[in-house]
Amino acid sequence: MKKYSLLIIGLLVLISCNKEKVEKTVTSELESLFTKEFFIENEPGGSIIVKKGDKTIFSKSYGISDIVSGEKNTENTIYNTGSISKTFVSNAILILHERKQLDINDNILKYFPDFKNKSVAKDIKIKHFLSHTSGIPDARDVYNNQNFYLTAKDTANFEPLKKVDSLLFQPGEKYTYSNPAYNGLALIIESVTKQPWQNFVIENIFRPCGMSHSRITNGSFPDSDVAHGYYEGRKGVFQEYDYGEVPTFAAAGNGGIWCSVLDLVKYEKAIQNNVFLSKELTEESRTIFSPENWKSDEAPKIGYSWFLGDTLKYKHIEVQTKYVMHTGSQGGFRAFHVYFPEHNITYIGLFNRPLKHYGYLLNKGVQIFEKYNWLN
Repeated sequence: MKKYSLLIIGLLVLISCNKEKVEKTVTSELESLFTKEFFIENEPGGSIIVKKGDKTIFSKSYGISDIVSGEKNTENTIYNTGSISKTFVSNAILILHERKQLDINDNILKYFPDFKNKSVAKDIKIKHFLSHTSGIPDARDVYNNQNFYLTAKDTANFEPLKKVDSLLFQPGEKYTYSNPAYNGLALIIESVTKQPWQNFVIENIFRPCGMSHSRITNGSFPDSDVAHGYYEGRKGVFQEYDYGEVPTFAAAGNGGIWCSVLDLVKYEKAIQNNVFLSKELTEESRTIFSPENWKSDEAPKIGYSWFLGDTLKYKHIEVQTKYVMHTGSQGGFRAFHVYFPEHNITYIGLFNRPLKHYGYLLNKGVQIFEKYNWLN
């Protein structure tokens, strides 16, 4: 009996040692990927974190958050998350749905009765906005009105949609990504709650998740204790490219959430644990929305804001595994938030510079997970 006990203990020790060895190898390969191919010490960079279950496998920050001060990026640095913001707006809508303060099957005319052509909007429901299947075109003339859109908030960004004469397709037939639809969702939150939608998200998502450092654009750029976004100009000189330089940056409903990687980890964990939303609605939000009248040649690929699939692709890199994800791109900021539900792996990256091979960085990291059987 004692021999068997010693054998079991020995096997457990061996498994534990092998597991630690694999984790160190994964960390080493990720470090090599990021330092050799993407980031230079005194340039804008970013922060990356990988968690397997509750254990942090990798957490590193690169480069600087502010060229003027030379402040380094850290795991506590706050970045603009771009379109990952849409997941917060979506979850806020679902919280109100669960509380029966609205219904995602409500027609949007209930909240925007001033559509110029009501027949255009008569079949658009909140859930179509959530899943980018409304068919409403982006009628904003940003290119010719850049000065106006530098400071235009959610209301001004949504207003042109009320004046459209026709849809790209009937609601539910196809998918077309829409930023101003999420400006509209933010306005619906305000209409229902009678307060700025930012306040509702802070009270009902940030606080329950413990996201004490996160912020939301509300009429102005958070002007302290956050990273600046940059792009690389001529001769390799970095120039600031965020609030005040980027049209529609002030339209917070589609890209106004600011977080650190640590706060996004808390957010993902809270989603998994149904902290602010029921298990049923959480699962619905992370299940592909498949309308009965779907007509596109491409299969549906999105739930309520979250992109879903079983194969990540970027050029020659292809990894087969189920994923839940959203990416972000705004001004000089880039971001990705990926969760692999079958393996309980969270992979988050926030950056204050554009990356030429953004998809490569994301997928190459996932390929490293696959190499060491983390996705099997």
